[in-house]
Amino acid sequence: MKKATFFHAGCPVCIQAEKSVADALDPAAFEVEHVHLGEDKGRIGEAEGAGVKSVPALVIDGAPFHINFGASLEDVKG
Repeated sequence: MKKATFFHAGCPVCIQAEKSVADALDPAAFEVEHVHLGEDKGRIGEAEGAGVKSVPALVIDGAPFHINFGASLEDVKG
């Protein structure tokens, strides 16, 4: 089973991406973790290390996929 991590900041763009993309992944093929970086700022470094530049982003097996644009990680760090 592949691991997918959906990083987001809770903004409207992120919520829509979560519904459209992350929740659409086949649960038989992907273990999906949802990480709200606005609430769990301690994981921003993990997101950066995975190559995430903005949220919403989905990291699958270590490869980042940026979805639309809600906020830069710099904005999330605030």
